[in-house]
Amino acid sequence: MSISEEIQNAPAWWSDAVVYQIYPRSFADSTGNGVGDLEGIRSKLDHLEQLGVDVVWLSPIYRSPQADNGYDISDYRAIDPLFGTLEQFDVLLAEMHARGIKLVMDLVVNHTSDEHPWFVESAASRHNPKRDWYIWRDGIGDREPNLWRSAFSGPAWSKVATSDDPSDSPGGDQYYLHLFAAKQPDLNWENPEVRAAVYEMMNGWLDRGVDGFRMDVINFIAKVQADLTGDSTHALMGPQIHDYLQEMNAAVFAGRDADLITVGEMPGVSVEDAQLFTGADRLELDMVFQFEHVGLDHGPDSKFDNLTLQLTDLKASLGRWQSGLAESGWNSLYLGNHDQPRSVSRFGDDGEYRVESATMLATILHLHRGTPYIYQGEEIGMTNAGFTSIGQYRDIESLNWYAEEVAAGATPEELLASLRIRSRDNARTPVQWDDSTHAGFSSGTPWVEVNANYSEGPVNVAADRAAGERSVFEHYRRLIALRHGSAVVALGSFTMLLPEHPTLYAFTRTLRDETLLVVGNFSSGEVDVAALQPSIATGSLVLNNYPGHVTVDAPLRPWEARVIAVS
Repeated sequence: MSISEEIQNAPAWWSDAVVYQIYPRSFADSTGNGVGDLEGIRSKLDHLEQLGVDVVWLSPIYRSPQADNGYDISDYRAIDPLFGTLEQFDVLLAEMHARGIKLVMDLVVNHTSDEHPWFVESAASRHNPKRDWYIWRDGIGDREPNLWRSAFSGPAWSKVATSDDPSDSPGGDQYYLHLFAAKQPDLNWENPEVRAAVYEMMNGWLDRGVDGFRMDVINFIAKVQADLTGDSTHALMGPQIHDYLQEMNAAVFAGRDADLITVGEMPGVSVEDAQLFTGADRLELDMVFQFEHVGLDHGPDSKFDNLTLQLTDLKASLGRWQSGLAESGWNSLYLGNHDQPRSVSRFGDDGEYRVESATMLATILHLHRGTPYIYQGEEIGMTNAGFTSIGQYRDIESLNWYAEEVAAGATPEELLASLRIRSRDNARTPVQWDDSTHAGFSSGTPWVEVNANYSEGPVNVAADRAAGERSVFEHYRRLIALRHGSAVVALGSFTMLLPEHPTLYAFTRTLRDETLLVVGNFSSGEVDVAALQPSIATGSLVLNNYPGHVTVDAPLRPWEARVIAVS
């Protein structure tokens, strides 16, 4: 294949792009009310521009009762006053675009808030025109329609009493489905009116200038409703999901600027599924978020049943996704986000080797084939929260799980130990900007406590930027610049090396006659690289995460990473 043909067949502009996720309530507060907002984000655009990211993904900022921090939406067309106004959004969007940064909105359309006017009408009567906009079922005897559980603990069904409408027969109470919180009822995507309303809303945001959507649990919108009264869970991600996404593409994205981006969050998706969802000729999605690699340290009982991650399992998982999407489709690359613990605490060493492990993890991730996602605070090596009492937590999933387990007889001490490892609040503590009060996040009391190490480490943006060669931020800048400037990083093939090595992560990226060898030490001891001879000895160092000179074939120091051009 000629170079011109290869460029023509390259997987679009996002092959060398880097995305930065902002969780708005925890990013920067401009008003002093303790909650981050749009003006706070705007005040930090220099930070994002200097980092070099191409896209910002905003977690939900729509009007919401905030039962699940904005993932329960009561008005898709309005900005929640907690975050600002539509006018402030327009200014933020324009300033991002002026800096060459695209803005992606979070699309949450598997469910709404129970305070959305659609659901208020739907729950009013069995005969309301919007009754079929949600999923209602009769109970079985004195229990729910099936045994499904909510992702946030408890049954996935809640009962609404018969209304005062005389046409509703006595005893006509029904249950509505909510795969998440009871205040997040699932929409009925089998109803074409629902789909049309969603597409109209999406078009409205694109017309306003946004550059695409990250789609929350989008594979859950397709349910095999004939199975909703059974005990099975195979009713999720029904076969009509491809019809829905292709219809969405035609109704929303077709004929628009090719610079848009769509990514679908898809729990339980397989490599084979992703090949279909992201195949360029299928016109569904650009890429998906899969969860396989972030489930490897979950025990059989729940995500809070914490296991020790084996590096060989992580390599097998990520390697399978690299090979599976090598010819068709595209990878989203991430280790952390608003739903996951801090990556340096989970996969690295957040103590003595915090800087080294934060930069090593970033190097390994960003040198894979796909689009890397940086979650706010990763670029300075932020760690898990370290909370010691249940009163410090705000996450509905964590609080519900704790209450359920206490009721079942578990001790608070063991539950808090699990939450310190796994709670979503670990990622949601405010961004640590400096060592002033509340880490420079807010002049008021933050909605959730700031991690104490903002001043004790100190772990904050100002201190990191002043750290010179030991700056995590500067290492991220180098990684992003490498992706922007290297065709082999953006488009090269991927080959995993030494898949059974317990502490060494090694792979190559190759494009035509250029090969990069990437090695990382996932341990606090030295790791010999003799198994990579002779190729490593003939290479030249492109990037590493330790200051000073290093011989490319010297043993790897604790949590060291090297990128080597192999001749």
